[in-house]
Amino acid sequence: MDCVRPILDVANRLWDSAAKRPVYIRHLPQNLNSLRTEMEELKNLYEDVKERVEREEERQKKRLRVVDDWLRGVEAMEKEVEEILAKGDEEIQKKCLGTCCPKNCGASYNLGKMVLEKMGAVTVKKTEGSNFSVVAEPLPSPPVMERQLEKTVGQDLLFGKVWKWLQDGGEQVSSIGLYGMGGVGKTTLLTRINNELLKTRLEFDAVIWVTVSRPANVEKVQRVLFNKVEIPQDKWEGRSEDERAEEIFNVLKKKKFVLLLDDIWERLDLSKVGIPPLNPQDKLKMVLTTRSKDVCQDMEVTESIEVNCLPWEDAFALFQTKVGADTINSHPDIPKLAEMVAKECCGLPLALITIGRAMAGTKTPEEWEKKIQMLKNYPAKFPGMENCLFSRLAFSYDSLPDETIKSCFLYCSLFPEDYEISHRNIIQLWIGEGFLDEYDNIQKARNQGEEVIKSLQLACLLENGISPLDEKDEYLKMHDVIRDMALWLARENGKKKNKFVVKDGVESIRAQEVEKWKETQRISLWNTEIEEHRKPPYFPNIETFLASSVFIESFSNRFFTNMPIIRVLDLSNNFKLMKLPVEIRNLVTLQYLNLSCTSIEYLPVELKNLKNLRCLILNDMYFLESLPSQMVSSLSSLQLFSMYSTEGSAFKGYDERRLLEELEQLEHIDDISIDLTSVSSIQTLFNSHKLQRSTRWLQLVCERMNLVQLSLYIETLHIKNCFELQDVKINFEKEVVVYSKFPRHQCLNNLCDVKIFRCHKLLNLTWLICAPSLQFLSVEFCESMEKVIDDERSEVLEIEVDHLGVFSRLISLTLTWLPKLRSIYGRALPFPSLRYIRVLQCPSLRKLPFDSNTGISKKLEQIRGQKEWWDGLDWEDQAIMHNLTPYFQPTQIQDEI
Repeated sequence: MDCVRPILDVANRLWDSAAKRPVYIRHLPQNLNSLRTEMEELKNLYEDVKERVEREEERQKKRLRVVDDWLRGVEAMEKEVEEILAKGDEEIQKKCLGTCCPKNCGASYNLGKMVLEKMGAVTVKKTEGSNFSVVAEPLPSPPVMERQLEKTVGQDLLFGKVWKWLQDGGEQVSSIGLYGMGGVGKTTLLTRINNELLKTRLEFDAVIWVTVSRPANVEKVQRVLFNKVEIPQDKWEGRSEDERAEEIFNVLKKKKFVLLLDDIWERLDLSKVGIPPLNPQDKLKMVLTTRSKDVCQDMEVTESIEVNCLPWEDAFALFQTKVGADTINSHPDIPKLAEMVAKECCGLPLALITIGRAMAGTKTPEEWEKKIQMLKNYPAKFPGMENCLFSRLAFSYDSLPDETIKSCFLYCSLFPEDYEISHRNIIQLWIGEGFLDEYDNIQKARNQGEEVIKSLQLACLLENGISPLDEKDEYLKMHDVIRDMALWLARENGKKKNKFVVKDGVESIRAQEVEKWKETQRISLWNTEIEEHRKPPYFPNIETFLASSVFIESFSNRFFTNMPIIRVLDLSNNFKLMKLPVEIRNLVTLQYLNLSCTSIEYLPVELKNLKNLRCLILNDMYFLESLPSQMVSSLSSLQLFSMYSTEGSAFKGYDERRLLEELEQLEHIDDISIDLTSVSSIQTLFNSHKLQRSTRWLQLVCERMNLVQLSLYIETLHIKNCFELQDVKINFEKEVVVYSKFPRHQCLNNLCDVKIFRCHKLLNLTWLICAPSLQFLSVEFCESMEKVIDDERSEVLEIEVDHLGVFSRLISLTLTWLPKLRSIYGRALPFPSLRYIRVLQCPSLRKLPFDSNTGISKKLEQIRGQKEWWDGLDWEDQAIMHNLTPYFQPTQIQDEI
């Protein structure tokens, strides 16, 4: 039986095959029609699916592989079906004598079988296509997304610096901060970095751009990263901030990426976002942009780079591209006029672009001249300035931390364009205005004022001015466009143009214009004249009247009658001003009065009435005959009194001792700057503990004085024409005298500026080792001076000396006409802060206190002296000589006089 079963199976299969053959052949026409119908339905389904896929792809999605395989399978199947249908139609045409019998039964059988099988395959395809609920998925984010960028101008050097750091790996650099004022091109530079990463395909898995803005929102940054790094939806929706941070961290820790953070205003905690610690060895990098250097520090970037305004050539090139060559070349006068307009922008790219676009199409010189006048006199009205430029720059102002700093910033706009503003002067004005009233002590208020300046500089709203190398005071300035914006803000976004009135270089201000200033809060006049008034002006709202460097010989008797709330009056540098009207007594709210560099001969006794006056400044008043008796002591609120001569010559005449006695009577006085010319007045000063504590700036001009005893609180000391002076001693506090040696930090800790001039009997200045904060030292025309610091004498004085700390903060050293000077200091010093050295007519000085161990200051800028002196110096270390030589600038005696 076992051998029979296989035979029966074969017989059954033969029978089934034989039975199906007639069916395949007989139903061929019917099956061909069915196949044709099925295929049409499949093609319709194919078109539907294809359209769905194309719509999704337009939405930046990617078709699923299974869908793509199905579409290609349908396309291949369509060709196969077409071939089968064609063969079927041909086979039917070949039937014999119109009967149902084909010529070739075997071929018809095979074709019929193929038709049925293909029908089954088509049916399967239809079922598959009908089951596609999803045909595409979101595209994975490309490593870098290109960002729109116009052609950049003037950024190549800065870009190259950042790009080299990204390209080379920079083992010690993991992050960089680009900071600068609004509109200076920080975002443009960051965009260029982003697009360059797209072109070069550096070894980074992802470049992630996040515009942070303010406030710094962790959830917003996380959302950007979610879209970029392909975190599954189910691991994101409904999760907490910490859980999302964990998911981001787990993805990014496996990647090499660059994080580009644009427009940061405050610290963003990267760990809360989920960003792994930036590690240069793993090529995890971050570049950020901000308007504040403080943010760079808060974000702990490795390198901070300031993005500055464009130099002139690049600035003018950018301006011309925005104006257009057609406009620039439309008239021969326009290129020069275009230069005038571009210079008003002071290299700020946003201003160049805004104003350049506004000038496009302006093709007559007359139109250019009108717009130049508008830009100079009414910049807020210039097209695009208010909405495009000022409103964007104002974000920096809005972000300042408190109203005090905002008020101080707006105040700086009262100075002319490009004016170098002295730190000391502006802070004194702020004190007079009451901006720093939080501090009842002038020194503390000064310190706070310096912090305000630093905050405004870090916010890139103020710039460093140019400070002379041999001058103690520092300077600041405002970029012209920032100043225009500040005036716009001070005038309540331009709505009250007379709220701040600033006039510079106006030939004459007419009385009719002055009468319009009734609503004015602050008036600032520079290099101009005021037409004489027939009737007194009425200033009910004025708080500030700055009239510096104006051409006024006198004020009418009633000029100061109607200023009921004025706090600050600055008439300094009015060289023609010879007297003050007695009506100044009406200014009972006045807190600050500056009459420096005027030609006033007599101060009105009515000044006694200014009981709220806190600051009185009378410097360089060479024509002043005297001070009214008891005037100073009557100013019961006075905290700051300044009366000195910058030229070192005595005033015409007043009783110094009486003045000192009156100052001692003032309860609140704590900042005195004064010249003293007699032995008795100098003794009066040093016999008064209160006066010693209050004196900050002291100039001694006394031929007969042979000894000076300094207080511990002095900041500036000038000793001039003291021909008999032999020694300077320190008047130590009683609580300090218990020590057998005096630590330097308990001595002249505040002394920053020392000038010694024509003191022929002084042998040295060894006491300066007790002045650790000394920044400026000038010694001139001292015939007997042999050493600046005498090491042997310091040991005799029993003063503790850290030799490496001597002159550690010295910025400027001037030594001239010292014929016997042999030594500055007995051993080499590092001079870490030194910028400027000037040595002239010191033939015995053959060595400088430098060697290879201490090195030279990294801040050194210039050494000036006679070439024969330089060539004759002795150098124990030739390497130091070679290092210093590039800083040496030869000079002649006649050039320095």
